[in-house]
Amino acid sequence: MHGFEDSETGKEHVALTYGELAKDEVVLGRIHSECLTGDALFSLRCDCGFQLETAMKNITEAGSGFILYLRQEGRGIGLLNKIRAYNLQDSGANTVEANEKLGFAADLRNYAMCKPMLAHLGINKVKLMTNNPKKLAAMEEYGVNVVARQPLQVGKNMHNEHYLKTKADKLGHMMTEEHFKED
Repeated sequence: MHGFEDSETGKEHVALTYGELAKDEVVLGRIHSECLTGDALFSLRCDCGFQLETAMKNITEAGSGFILYLRQEGRGIGLLNKIRAYNLQDSGANTVEANEKLGFAADLRNYAMCKPMLAHLGINKVKLMTNNPKKLAAMEEYGVNVVARQPLQVGKNMHNEHYLKTKADKLGHMMTEEHFKED
């Protein structure tokens, strides 16, 4: 486990590693934004906890890899505002509308810390587990060499199907129609 502090925001982030990380090899990894409700409390409202668990399993099966755990709760709006957004969602707003009704953009996350975190770990080439095109674009912007993307289409259930569809439709998350078919 490696700890990092963003000198601009003061936020603390964590990098988890597993196995030997070969400097010149492609390393499997995930950039995961903190989600207390999904990661620790096993909420069914999102797919975050399912994605984190699956990423860890995939890394273990691959024999090595990393997770950059960024402290950006609620797509960057913070825990209390996320709870407020949940209340708006309970009243009919989707996840994007809820953030906007609170005066925030749909996604306020920043991925600038990823480059120095990966550099510290000696990682030069990444196979990134994500459905989020914004993460891929940010990695390119910050000079991280993402050579492949591995989808993480997991965790769909009756409590988050609308949330996942909103992420695909409004935020451009790359999910196949298979992910939205009835089980």
